[in-house]
Amino acid sequence: MKISFLFLPLLLSANTSGILIDKVTQLPIASAKVFDTKTEVISDKNGRFVINSPEKLLHVKAFGYRPYAFQNNPSTLKTKCFITPIHIQALYLSFWGAGLDSKTLKKILKMVDDKQINSIVVDVKNENGWTSYKTDYAGANQMDGYKNRTIKNIDEFMALMKSKNIYMIARVVVFKDDLRATHYPQFAIRDTKGQLYRSKEQMAWISPYKAESYDYTLSIAADAAKHGFDEINFDYVRFPADLTLQYGKPHNETTRVNAISDFIRTAQNKLRPYGTFISVDTYGMVCWTKDDTNIGHTITSLAKYADYLAPMLYPSGFATGSAGYKNPTAYPYEIIYKSVENIYDRIEPNRVRPWLQAFRDYAFDRRAYKKEQIQAQIRACKNAHTNGWMFWNPSSKYEASYFITAPSHVYQAQNLQDQ
Repeated sequence: MKISFLFLPLLLSANTSGILIDKVTQLPIASAKVFDTKTEVISDKNGRFVINSPEKLLHVKAFGYRPYAFQNNPSTLKTKCFITPIHIQALYLSFWGAGLDSKTLKKILKMVDDKQINSIVVDVKNENGWTSYKTDYAGANQMDGYKNRTIKNIDEFMALMKSKNIYMIARVVVFKDDLRATHYPQFAIRDTKGQLYRSKEQMAWISPYKAESYDYTLSIAADAAKHGFDEINFDYVRFPADLTLQYGKPHNETTRVNAISDFIRTAQNKLRPYGTFISVDTYGMVCWTKDDTNIGHTITSLAKYADYLAPMLYPSGFATGSAGYKNPTAYPYEIIYKSVENIYDRIEPNRVRPWLQAFRDYAFDRRAYKKEQIQAQIRACKNAHTNGWMFWNPSSKYEASYFITAPSHVYQAQNLQDQ
């Protein structure tokens, strides 16, 4: 009996070694993360790793690749992991367009079949606080957050997406949450009169300083990861820009940045068991400043804990004179390219995946963004060596003719050859 207890810890702490290999090029993958729920190691320049883990399942995160998981078997001499590269080419699918019977979804799936699209960003939790399907998380269901759900069967929905090999991104709105703030006002942001703060859309917000409320949103994100989403995209993971609001504690750049960083760090820990990537949305102007723009965001602080950054590089969202252009909306290529180039010193471009504009200009001359503008933005992302792109249209209306006619796997192979 004594011998058994002496040897048991040795068996549980055995090392697993392996090599990470690009499935297309057959080249080793360096600087990738191999991890379990507690331990993380980085692959060397030859793609090799050694991890000491008692857990049965290990995950791999490599930028520019799909998530990868494998069974931990220390008795295997060396584990070879062939990981699939992917250059994300995504369209946003709105909350209301996500039903399997939706014409919007059917049009987007047709573009997946025929065009360069290989990824979909779908609302899982929107600004209202509603979830697009009934999660397994009781905390969300208690407030009837699922009553307006458009995805009636999440497993059926995900099975269809996976049958088409679509990289699935769950958009989860964080602090702009009218449902949560209304039900739990002790977590909400207050205005100068001490009342619930509401944005111009009359949406209430949860305070990012209330760390005890993080688990609510993160439990919804974890449920999405459990159901097979490859990535969680956190939106509105910031403070409102209004500096007159009340928080009941010191509110300055340091406290704001620390609060947002704490949330993203907590998110990474919560999602570790699923191996899901995390991306964070931010203002496009964050690429052009070193301060936090009053919302708790800097490129450096976000890059510390998020896997990917998703700056909203909509040319219409830039002020007159931005990047040297009087009318930024007339220069989609230049705005995208220069914004990414401007942050090379703070984050690797393969960890940047911008939101791009697929809607009519609202700030300058009301020009429609057609094929020329769509392709200019795509070209800028390619030349800036980003991790792909995501197009935003609030109604999820996209013109198929604006995108290259080629199945996504063919377009991906062409991109790999060009790199």
